[in-house]
Amino acid sequence: MACGALKLRAMLVAAAVCPCPPLLVPEVAGGAAAEMDQARAACYDALGVLAAARPDLLCVLGPAEPAGRGPHSQGARGTLAGFGVPLEVSLGKGEPARRELPPSLTVGAWLLERTDWTCSPVEGLGIGEPLSRDRCQEAGRELAARADRVALLVMGDGSNCRTLKAPGYFDERAAAFDAEAARALSEADTAALLALDEELAYELKAAGRSSWQVLAGAGQGSDLAGKLLYDEAPYGVGYLVASWS
Repeated sequence: MACGALKLRAMLVAAAVCPCPPLLVPEVAGGAAAEMDQARAACYDALGVLAAARPDLLCVLGPAEPAGRGPHSQGARGTLAGFGVPLEVSLGKGEPARRELPPSLTVGAWLLERTDWTCSPVEGLGIGEPLSRDRCQEAGRELAARADRVALLVMGDGSNCRTLKAPGYFDERAAAFDAEAARALSEADTAALLALDEELAYELKAAGRSSWQVLAGAGQGSDLAGKLLYDEAPYGVGYLVASWS
């Protein structure tokens, strides 16, 4: 599950947590682009925290279907053509890879391009949403051992069931699930993130659960402080932005 071989003397120095809907990209959202302005601004602020940490390696991770799971090398391409926009992005500068980035990492790569990321090499990791808590924790520890100073861009959404018009319809448990995830992210509480209920997250279609638990594994023992930058559900989907530094 790691982006590469392990190294000693390594630690997580910063993390940014961002939602991953293609609607975050104005060209995809079209006339509704302004509805995500605050979320985009919060994502840019979170990426600024990553840059300030001066990492040796940035790994972008997010949920992926089977074809997109596993490591993605620097230079891997992603496209939003499937969402009606002929827009292609690259995960940092490098030779194109054979495998295409999954949508979550494509949105992450788009954010990095918008902020002109040049602070460190960039790699990607697509994570299967059914991945167990223990495997997420293990993957996070491996990521934190990838370099002396590792930063993570963690893509993932909260519950998909906050309103009657939400893609997953309304579920009365959704708001409480998102609130606990927001609290844990705001406090960089790795134990609370690992305690998020896998089955409930699946029922609520919370695509960020596995990504957040990988972050928890990476952040254990790092003594980072968290800050919640955005917590809204504009389309009945919980979108959270947080920074750890």
